[in-house]
Amino acid sequence: MERKTYLFDAKGKVLGRMSTEIARILSGRDRVDYTPHIDAGARVVVINAKDVAVTGNKENAKTYYRYSGYAGGITATTLKQQREKDASKIIKGSVKGMLPKNKIANAMMTRLFVYNDDVQTHQITDGCTR
Repeated sequence: MERKTYLFDAKGKVLGRMSTEIARILSGRDRVDYTPHIDAGARVVVINAKDVAVTGNKENAKTYYRYSGYAGGITATTLKQQREKDASKIIKGSVKGMLPKNKIANAMMTRLFVYNDDVQTHQITDGCTR
């Protein structure tokens, strides 16, 4: 099985629309020979993650939570703060939520490479861009 490599430029693209397309490619649903229990998806490289667009008031209203396990150990981060800290986690979290909830999803996520700027270290051999 030969895996293609797709390049996405996130500059100005809406987060949800782009994430659904990435999830389809990672899971292999865009292929003619798609089978749910076989991991036949492609590799996806996303550049300019810091420039991804969100609609509405999500920039300040969307909140990411972490819990340390201790009493009072919950930490909240808005999308704007997360974009300044590490914007790749925004796209990775969005795509992860759109993949199936099974062991194959972890293998799919290993083929997703997200970069905050336009510098990439992967060589795109087949020229697939979206």
